[in-house]
Amino acid sequence: MNRLKGYDFRVQLDRCGKEGVAALAAATPKDTGLTSQSWEYEIKQTKNTVTVTFNNTNIQNGVPIAVILQYGHATGSGYWVEGTDYINPALKPIFEKIADEIWEEVKKV
Repeated sequence: MNRLKGYDFRVQLDRCGKEGVAALAAATPKDTGLTSQSWEYEIKQTKNTVTVTFNNTNIQNGVPIAVILQYGHATGSGYWVEGTDYINPALKPIFEKIADEIWEEVKKV
C-alpha cells in the first residue's frame, strides 16, 4: 500500500471524466439543450484521496436545472413536475469503469 501513496490516478479519472460528461449530456432531457451542454467534471487530488466530481453549470434564477430535472419541481401555478432519474443510470457504467481501471493500476503497482 505504501507504493500507492502519491500515485497519480488522474489519467484514468480524466478519461472517465470525459466519458461521464458525454454520457450525462446524452442522457439529459432536452428542451433547449442548454442543460445537456453544461456538464463538466473536476478532478481533485490530495495527499490521501482523489475525487472526480461532475457538475452542471446551468443555473436559472438560482435554480440548478439539472437537479430539478432529476428530482422534480413545483411550477408557478402549483403543479408538480415529476423528475426523471437520468443521472444515476448515465454514470453507473462510468463509475464501474473507474473502479475497474483503478483496480488494474493497483494490481500493477
